[in-house]
Amino acid sequence: MHIELPEKRYYSIGEVAKAFDVNTSLIRFWEKEFDVLKPKKNAKGNRKFTPEDIKNLKFIFHLVKERGFTLEGAKTHLKEEKKKPLETFEIISKLEAIKAQLIKIKNQL
Repeated sequence: MHIELPEKRYYSIGEVAKAFDVNTSLIRFWEKEFDVLKPKKNAKGNRKFTPEDIKNLKFIFHLVKERGFTLEGAKTHLKEEKKKPLETFEIISKLEAIKAQLIKIKNQL
């Protein structure tokens, strides 16, 4: 899954939910369930996600929605194999980004 977000320091929960095509309540739920998600909150309580949070959300989305893991299974997978699957996932997402870019160039021709 290729997520298109502009280069920013912080993303609002609405932008993140729209990019992943899910409800904001799911993002808030995952924030409570997974310890790796730590969005910054301002004085009003609005969540601001960093690019590192977006990377973790992509991986959680991949495990839960695309590969069909349960929440408990995704938590244990994140804890047990912290480094190896993330490297594989990063390679896959980079290749998907390249594919999306090539398709965009093809359509412009």
